[in-house]
Amino acid sequence: MTAPLPPERLVRELDWNLLRTFIVLSESRSVTDAAHKLRLKQPTVSTALKRLEDRIGKKLIDRTPGTFRLTDAGRLLQREAVDIQGSILRLSTLIRDITDEVTGHVKIAVASHVVCPLFDQVLTEFHTAHPKASLTIDVLSSADAIGRVADKSASLAICLVRHRNPRLEYRCLYREFFGLFCGPGHPLFGRADLSIHDLDGQPSVSFETDRLQDVLKPVTLMRAEAGLGDTIIGTSSHLEEVRRMIIAGLGVGPLPVHAVKRDVRDGLLWQLPPHEKLPEIDVQIVWNPATRFSRAEDRFLTRILAEVEATPISARTYR
Repeated sequence: MTAPLPPERLVRELDWNLLRTFIVLSESRSVTDAAHKLRLKQPTVSTALKRLEDRIGKKLIDRTPGTFRLTDAGRLLQREAVDIQGSILRLSTLIRDITDEVTGHVKIAVASHVVCPLFDQVLTEFHTAHPKASLTIDVLSSADAIGRVADKSASLAICLVRHRNPRLEYRCLYREFFGLFCGPGHPLFGRADLSIHDLDGQPSVSFETDRLQDVLKPVTLMRAEAGLGDTIIGTSSHLEEVRRMIIAGLGVGPLPVHAVKRDVRDGLLWQLPPHEKLPEIDVQIVWNPATRFSRAEDRFLTRILAEVEATPISARTYR
């Protein structure tokens, strides 16, 4: 390994394409896998990695037999390279935004179960105030939504949060409560005389994050208290698909109570015990303070945070 280049020389000579290749390598299982993703030949990618390691002066990937993992230096570089990539991707957006009118784009990563009147109100008010600004709302798992914010490819996220990244900012948007439900074909459907013990041993479906070590731990504990089997018949990261499986009769499953009120009213779902002391989950707004926001993004984030600040949590708690 050669000595690292002095900082000033590194700035002049470091090729961005080397960093872009390294980002793909850091997310791959092997050099061959990365070459396939980049549509390059394997020796080309190996050479790019060696050139980058020579310029940095550190081994970035441990490639011993049966091993392909980032070294400590590689993890540090990967984090910084992703940050640089996010800034580069945003350059054209920022340049296009130089007008008297707010015409930028807001990209929001949203978990599938977000049902929030306050959020809907902000969308309406933002569009009314800035009709030429555009929005994209991508539905993702909470982990992927936070990842988009961390790498600056999303303006903000609205999702569940388990571990807080110290580089990101968080604000509780609303609080929701999860209950257990079954579909029309289930033997417990329509019965008002049930106790929680009647659920003992029933098959269940749930969210992928319904685990003791994950963000829906309170829901996991509720399922355990109800005696639902350890084997979950079906899982999804999207509320719509968990709802679909419950209605189809695959098993009992958890859903945010306020999000499925209409389904209960329409006879598609039936809420089962427990009916009190339901697990509460906070849904967060997540943004990256290191992101250089366009004016549209800045206006949207400012607006939604102002609404949260002006609205007491009791009015943002949906039971």
